[in-house]
Order: sequence, then C-alpha cells, then structure tokens
Amino acid sequence: MRTIWVSKSGGGDFTSVQAAINSIPETADETVLFIEPGVYQEKLRIHKPDLRLYGVGEVRLVYDDYAPKPNSDGAPMGTFASCSTYITGDNIRVENIIFENTAGESGKVGQAVALYVDADKAVFKNCSFLAAQDTLYLAKPKEEKQNRSGRNYFEHCRIAGDIDFIFGSATAYFEECEIISLNVQKEINGYITAAATPEDKEAGFVFHRCRLVSDAAANSVYLGRPWRDYAQTVFIDCWMGGHIRREGWDDWGKPSVNHTVYYAEYGNNGPGADTDARVSWSKQLQEQEAGRFTLEDVFGGDTDWTR
Repeated sequence: MRTIWVSKSGGGDFTSVQAAINSIPETADETVLFIEPGVYQEKLRIHKPDLRLYGVGEVRLVYDDYAPKPNSDGAPMGTFASCSTYITGDNIRVENIIFENTAGESGKVGQAVALYVDADKAVFKNCSFLAAQDTLYLAKPKEEKQNRSGRNYFEHCRIAGDIDFIFGSATAYFEECEIISLNVQKEINGYITAAATPEDKEAGFVFHRCRLVSDAAANSVYLGRPWRDYAQTVFIDCWMGGHIRREGWDDWGKPSVNHTVYYAEYGNNGPGADTDARVSWSKQLQEQEAGRFTLEDVFGGDTDWTR
C-alpha cells in the first residue's frame, strides 16, 4: 500500500490534490492520500481506482464553475462540466472531506455541481457536499438497457442544496445523513431528489435514519421528482421537518410516470412525515415491503466494502 501526504503548506509529498492523484501509476495497488487542512481550489478529476482519501482536520475541495458559464467557444458549459470534483475510479473511500461548489445561489447561477460520482463501491463517511442547485450528481443516465451506474454509500454526511440537489442514476444508500434544504424564499422552495434510476435496477436512492431539515417555509419542499421515468427513491425511519410538502412528491409535469416511478416511505416521523395527503401514486410500505431496502438487500448482499 502506498501512502501520500498532501499539504498546502509544503510539508507533504504534494501541495496539490490533483498532482497527488496524477502521480499514482495506472497499475498501482491500494493508495492512501492523507490531506492536511486547507481550502484546495482545484477542479479535480479522481480517476484512479482503489483509493482512500482522508481529511486530516478541515479539508475543503472547492471550485466555482456553473452551467450557464461560457466555455472557450462561448457556449454554456452545462451541468456536467460545472462539477467541482469528478470521481470515476471504482473502489474508493473518502472520509472527513468537504466538497463544495462556491458559484453562488441557484437563482443567479443555475446548476453548479459540488461532486460527480460515476463509480462502483464508492464510500463517503463524515463528508459534506455543499452547493445550491444540483449539489450531488450520482452518475449520468445511460440510455442503454444494461446500465453500469454503480453503488454509492454515504454515512454521517451533510448534503445541502435546493433544486434537485441529490440526483442521478446510481444506486445510493444514505445512512444517518443530514439533508439540508436551503431557503430560497419561494412558495416551491425546492426538490431534494431527482433520481434517474434505470429500468433494470432494483433500487435507486434509499435514505435510512436521515434527518431532513431546513429553515424554509412549511410545506415548501418536495421529497423528489423524476429525472427519468423509472425513478426510485425511498425514505425509511427518517425525521422530516415541516418544510416537506404534504403531497410529498412531484411528477415534473409528466403524469405518465405515475405508473412507472417508485416513490415510497416507511416509519418516518416529524412534522413533514404525515402521509395522509401524499400523492396517490406514491407508496406507504408495510414492514415486510420495507425489509427489502436494507443495506444488504440494496447492494445485493455485498456490503463488506461499506465498512
């Protein structure tokens, strides 16, 4: 196992996270990066597999691109290009790191992604993901029948944003995370999720024992809306603040998806968890039905990599 230290002060092997990543040979075994405290203003591409990234103190990986920002040819760069950090290497573990896009408010800059992940066996523990619109992008939709989008695991993380701020086609499990809806002071204050779950996937986004919080007005934030027709999002044993809208879910103006999406809840509590007025096409699970959304079931019994 190779160990690399990154330090802005110059006391480590590299002063840049990207330089450290680039130094790893393509055929390397597991590599551990220890990143010392600081704000690393880098647009990162973490493409090597079998990595471990550990923040030692407060580490912020920051950039400020946004979707309408002009490229060199004058055309808008778009959502995907706005990402501050890209992770595309499988079998990666990240702990104690803040991923941030500092472009600004969604009403001014539009989509501005803090982290894009398109990798299998990606683990994030005690991390924060901070932006506004489209904070956490978990794999592009792939329109082919067999979809590679991987498995992502988040534990004790903080995710903040307003519009569709957890989105994409991956299978992702969120365990005891804090989901923070920013207050944009509008009647419809935002949407937490925008899943694009492929039709052939057994699960999309699962939130287990998470806390959904906001200082936005009551009844102003949707749990989710479908980026693609077979979107799957489930909340189990979560605490939901009063900002959650009574109907819970929105169909993005596509009533045809009412028969294809899988939006479900079980065992939630808090002022936003009342399901009496939920849309008719969402599901209130029974205990046996909720049992198929354990970590082991969602990841097909293969969970050693999450520990």
